[in-house]
Amino acid sequence: MADAKVIPFDDDRSRARRRPARADGETAAVRALPGPQEPEPAASPGAEEPAAPVTAGPPVARGDWERRLAGGLAFLRRRITGEYEVDEFGYDEELTDQVLMSLLRPLYEKYFRVEVKGVENIPDKGGALIVANHSGTLPLDGLMMQVAVHDHHPAGRHLRLLAADLVFVLPVVNELARKAGHTLACAEDAERLLRSGEIVGVMPEGFKGIGKPFGERYKLQRFGRGGFVSTALRAGVPIVPCSIVGAEEIYPMVGNARTLARILGLPYFPLTPTFPWLGPLGALPLPTKWTIQFGEPIPTDSYAPEAAEDPMLMFNLTDQVREQIQHTLYKLLVQRRSVFF
Repeated sequence: MADAKVIPFDDDRSRARRRPARADGETAAVRALPGPQEPEPAASPGAEEPAAPVTAGPPVARGDWERRLAGGLAFLRRRITGEYEVDEFGYDEELTDQVLMSLLRPLYEKYFRVEVKGVENIPDKGGALIVANHSGTLPLDGLMMQVAVHDHHPAGRHLRLLAADLVFVLPVVNELARKAGHTLACAEDAERLLRSGEIVGVMPEGFKGIGKPFGERYKLQRFGRGGFVSTALRAGVPIVPCSIVGAEEIYPMVGNARTLARILGLPYFPLTPTFPWLGPLGALPLPTKWTIQFGEPIPTDSYAPEAAEDPMLMFNLTDQVREQIQHTLYKLLVQRRSVFF
């Protein structure tokens, strides 16, 4: 099997040319609307007006399915022959758009019924750092945020998430994370992505946020030492605070089996009202109603490059981002009718 091509970030080709080539009809299979119908011949004077056809839709539907089938076969051929492109981080844009997003979308639209606000605060072009709260025992909030940006941003932008080391040592998960555009949460990778014009997502709470007890829900944990602010300052990109409501309740963590977590090499082993008591069924998340709100961007391009070394400035900006996220969380909690509706 042929290897996929690797496209370096410093390549001066345009984003459009770096995208994998699409087979004829593939995009239309997903995006195309039914085409215009053939005009009916004019009736002769005095002739009875013919009855409207009973089934006017099947030809369009059949053509739509033919395009979908052709696009799917072309996609499989490229997968088998290796005629697709990935960047140096392993990001496979075609696989993400056509497969991974399609798998996450039912969970996003039907199960969690995510409502998105303020997506216009994400810039249409150039780099930006999205900073969000982290919760939910399993990192589904990051994936839902990725779908929100992908599906709702007017410019159809892609979110590149920074993930913990644990993600990249787990079999299968490691490969899927790379294909979806995630990369290790280190300053060098984040800065390179931002300078190349990508939207990067980070959740500074880390495991302290995602693994906190249910009694501390929606209370932000420490944001570390402000490393994300330093990265944004060096890259000269805006920081976009993001508040996510609904993820805290999908796995109410009422306990933590620390001994078992140490044996398994995990940061925590959650105990919920359903897991592990109900076995695999207990791993099913509760169908809570989510809201994701992107706040006003905080610009950083007015600061000098050496500002990234100023600890007081980093502390102030980190606190500003954290306070904005926390304030928005409280506001969204007051506005929501219930956890599930």
